[in-house]
Amino acid sequence: MNSIRCPICGRDMPAAGPGDWPDRPFCSSRCRLIDLGRWLGGDYCLPAAPSDTEPESEADEAERN
Repeated sequence: MNSIRCPICGRDMPAAGPGDWPDRPFCSSRCRLIDLGRWLGGDYCLPAAPSDTEPESEADEAERN
């Protein structure tokens, strides 16, 4: 018997196979929508690598012109 945990609420979902989890890897459509909202809200993001140059500010650009 397989068992996985919902990544949102942590609920155990024992079942005979993946076909028993229609909202896999979530336990319900509610947890699936919570996860989607977190993605759309920017809660999940990958850190960007720092660039070699600093972004120029408007003041620096104005001084050169």
